[in-house]
Amino acid sequence: MAGGVAIAPAQVPPEREARLNTNGVSAPRALLLAVQTPDQTPQSFTDSIHELRDLAASVGCQVVGEMFQIRAKIDPGTFIGSGKLEEARAEVLTCGADLVIFDNNLSPSQGERVEKALKVMVMDRTQLILEIFRRNARTHQARLQVELAQLEYMLPRLVGMW
Repeated sequence: MAGGVAIAPAQVPPEREARLNTNGVSAPRALLLAVQTPDQTPQSFTDSIHELRDLAASVGCQVVGEMFQIRAKIDPGTFIGSGKLEEARAEVLTCGADLVIFDNNLSPSQGERVEKALKVMVMDRTQLILEIFRRNARTHQARLQVELAQLEYMLPRLVGMW
């Protein structure tokens, strides 16, 4: 576990998405990353991390590492700052993660920058929850509602992808 406090990430465009643990594919190896902000109490932060572990497990991820960061102010470019981003890249290589899940929500540009720097798929909490909903949708209407929610969430992240 790296120093500080951090967790985050969620959904990727279909052309880049490797659906998590489907069709007999081995479980994704996930690094969890959480950032404690001033508006969070230590207890709520701890509870959020425990919940993220459970969410990751519910989609079949094997959690291979966790990183935490305490920040007074979020870095507008990468959410976690360049130093923690370098630590995360080293941790991804060390633990063999192929997915980083942020406990926090990332902006489209933050997600893109972090994914580019880490060279693995990055999800935030919202994307992870939408994936859980997708997997558990049973009726046609439920599947359509989840797909609509995923597309609405992904829309700002698709700008410039062509």
